Amino acid sequence: MMLKQRDYTPEAPGPLKGVRVLDLSRLFAGNVLTQMLGDFGADVIKVEPPTGDTLRDWKTAGVSTHWKIYSRNKRSLALDLRKPAAIALLRKLVPTATIFLESFRPGTLEKMGLGPESLHAVNPKLVIARISGWGQDGPYNQRPGFGTIIEGMSGFASFNGFADREPVLPPMYLADGVAGLYGASAVMIALREVEHNGGQGQVIDLPLLDPLFAILSPQAANYRLTGKTKPRTGSRSSNSAPRNTYVCQDGRYVALSGSTQKMSERLFAAIGRPELATDPRFRTNSDRLKNVEALDAIIAAFIAQRTQAENVSFFEQAEVTVGPIYDITQILADPHVIEREIVADYPDAEFGQLPMHHVVPRLRGTPGSIRSRAPDLGEHNREILAEVGVDDAAYAQLVADGVAIESSEKK
Repeated sequence: MMLKQRDYTPEAPGPLKGVRVLDLSRLFAGNVLTQMLGDFGADVIKVEPPTGDTLRDWKTAGVSTHWKIYSRNKRSLALDLRKPAAIALLRKLVPTATIFLESFRPGTLEKMGLGPESLHAVNPKLVIARISGWGQDGPYNQRPGFGTIIEGMSGFASFNGFADREPVLPPMYLADGVAGLYGASAVMIALREVEHNGGQGQVIDLPLLDPLFAILSPQAANYRLTGKTKPRTGSRSSNSAPRNTYVCQDGRYVALSGSTQKMSERLFAAIGRPELATDPRFRTNSDRLKNVEALDAIIAAFIAQRTQAENVSFFEQAEVTVGPIYDITQILADPHVIEREIVADYPDAEFGQLPMHHVVPRLRGTPGSIRSRAPDLGEHNREILAEVGVDDAAYAQLVADGVAIESSEKK
């Protein structure tokens, strides 16, 4: 299927024009954070080791799709930060930066001589965001902080899945993604303090654990009130019924939510069972939760008689909240997705065109844009270092010494 092609818009600076980000982070959370800033005009300098950001190694069919998508609108500076000369070069860039991002194990930045006090000594207004698994302090701060471990400890896995089976981890990078989005908000809050309130730069402690726990509903309050932990309920809700996924005649699925009293009554009328609204088993939400097995059986029997498309059309006309459960082939063919260019092709050096998600969120007055593809490793070394006074002869020596690498030397 052909998608609309969105043009690059290098002339569209975006509302974050003039904000420079030094991004020393690795993998997903930091790249999500800086991709969002880059989409809205920030000059994101991705500082990579000679082997490149580990995200480059996440490949599908030999292609670094994660890198290509989440490092759009960035420039790559490849330096070997194990060498003092590379640290010296990075120090030269610090006064030019607005935001500094890292995701080393807590204490590593200090060992490199780049701790917050050192950075603020040369740039007092610098916003420093520090991504880690567990935070900069606390008894777990030196533990490896992969998202998988966080998704287990946060409580997410304990109530994800079905009651008669093992806890289920998310099939995507949930903890990292949530932290990246929280982080983008955090750096803009800190930047607001600097730019509009006359404040100084500050450190943002951004572990993966805290943001994920924050979005997982009022677990602690509910436990305090009931003394019970949240059970695994599959696709059902522990707060309202009906809410589930149901198989259709063609083997595809739909998702249904009757989370308000009026919606449940509308659903009962639509399936030709208006008497269920006064049935003692289903009269109120509490009744429906107690008798959810019987309720689901009634709904499932009705839905099983129609294909996915027929169910969606039928319930849409009845103004009942039912939607299709899509796979990627259906997403790409959906007219709403196409019209709004939620996924669209962008120019790519290797493939000509590469589909990726639209800039999110959409600002009417100062929209973001995709101005450039994800960079090759070290692609902008000469360009960036020239901005801090490194001439051609000095740059050639840095390359000879293994401090910086050329794009052609990427690994």
